Amino acid sequence: MYITITPQKLTETYSQSVADFVDYLEKENDNLEQNDLPAGQAGMEHFFNQYADEISTEQVVKDINENTSKLKRDEPKFYSITVNPSKYELSRLQNSSEDLKVYTRALMHDYVTSFNRELNGKPISIDDIKYFAKIEHQRTFKGTDRQIIANQPYATKILQLKQDIRKVNRGELDGNVSQMKSQIEKLEKEAPHQQNGKRIVQGMKKDGNQSHIHIIVSRKDASNSISLSPGSKYKSSEVMMNGKLVKRGFDRDAFISKAEKTFDTTFSYKRNYAESYQSKKDFVKDPKLYFSTLLGLPSTEKALAFKILAKSGVHMPTIPTNKVQLALKVINKLKRGVDIAIKSGSIGI
Repeated sequence: MYITITPQKLTETYSQSVADFVDYLEKENDNLEQNDLPAGQAGMEHFFNQYADEISTEQVVKDINENTSKLKRDEPKFYSITVNPSKYELSRLQNSSEDLKVYTRALMHDYVTSFNRELNGKPISIDDIKYFAKIEHQRTFKGTDRQIIANQPYATKILQLKQDIRKVNRGELDGNVSQMKSQIEKLEKEAPHQQNGKRIVQGMKKDGNQSHIHIIVSRKDASNSISLSPGSKYKSSEVMMNGKLVKRGFDRDAFISKAEKTFDTTFSYKRNYAESYQSKKDFVKDPKLYFSTLLGLPSTEKALAFKILAKSGVHMPTIPTNKVQLALKVINKLKRGVDIAIKSGSIGI
């Protein structure tokens, strides 16, 4: 599970309205007819919230844009939560669309309970927030993906050769175009990461089940009276405001931990240590503990953990058989690979 929480982008090139982001999330529905779909492809996905399905984009834009009382121009009006289940988690689902809707509605309960806020003397509840979610089933390769990074030297050489061919054709450079084209073909095949016989490039659609969740949640509560920021730097604290003691803060760590447990409970998913949020925290705080814990797993769980890491692009050197043999250089080599995989979102933790 890989979860991100991002504030609305507020720059000269981005609108104060949520409309642009809503349009972006409609990209999979563009030119897609409900009754004319390729075999096996999911139908059109609509926005939904805690109680309603098939919510129109117009309503999403209207409700989010009008729920911004007293927010300054430089303050985000909404937050984007992206939930990316791993392929192992997705394999547990019977129906990606319907199951992820069920999970989203349970997840948003975890979201509200992670606020250290009260409204009218009561903890924030699911009815106190305004959100809209959408399931997507496609993903494309980004520049930060490990496959794109590894293929980049080949991409650079191919681009240079193509530029040289154009120069030769214009008479600006001497060279053999046929040989250059042969070099390009060779580089295309030699690139380490391929998909369906083609070099993986930025913008290419990823194969397999890529279902994930986008959630737009208003910065203001449903009554448009108080600000609820999951980007708060405070986990849990109290402050005097206008002579009154007010609770504040959002515990992001608790939210992600709850989200993971909710998924496991909802779908009876047995989570391996290598894909757990706890393992990510162990890795960041104490890499030696992280790898020692991996080695201490029962044999079947350890084998799956190494498989998960290898599938995420982590080069697995010869692994020592016990903790005493866990050499520092092996830890450092593994750490570099895991760190890259985590940053690119390849590991679902």
